[in-house]
Amino acid sequence: MNALRKHVIQPIIDCWSLLVGLKITGKYFCKPLITVHYPRQVIDDENLTTYGGHVELIGKPKDPAMPKCISCMMCVTNCPSGCLKVVKQKVEKPTPEQEQAWKEAEERGEKVVKPKAPKNPAKFVYDYTLCSLCGTCIDNCPAKSLKFSNNIYWVATSRKEMKIDLLARLKGQATDLSAPAPKTEAKPAAAEKEA
Repeated sequence: MNALRKHVIQPIIDCWSLLVGLKITGKYFCKPLITVHYPRQVIDDENLTTYGGHVELIGKPKDPAMPKCISCMMCVTNCPSGCLKVVKQKVEKPTPEQEQAWKEAEERGEKVVKPKAPKNPAKFVYDYTLCSLCGTCIDNCPAKSLKFSNNIYWVATSRKEMKIDLLARLKGQATDLSAPAPKTEAKPAAAEKEA
């Protein structure tokens, strides 16, 4: 019985599984291509809305170089991968003259308003090598200051390049947007007619 199974039945089972696999391959072989071959074809902007690259900061509408982030640390707390590092800004140390003036005002019974630390972060570092792209940081941000990047052409050649300073990146994007478009020299109308 074992010899019959080994020499007759097993080769039939193997051929059957091969035919099933060839059927599936043939079905997809006849369908049109859905993959974009990059050097020959560039992806249109309509497809970029669904692409989710690394996380990046969103700037304020009036000042695109300033992040909407309020340093609440919700993104850092909720990130399961631990890929975000946010450093809050510290209150500037008052000068001895300011401290003396505050003491005198308190002794007189006046209300003293001491300066508070700015809400925007001093440092915002993102480690793309640790990120699982789950979007938990984006979902839990109360200021809606994080989003996925749509830059499909971003390339890093080392792990060091994948640690991104998001504040510097935001400032770079703001300067790119505010830079004037290059002017082209207009030909005089007389020169166009001669040509």
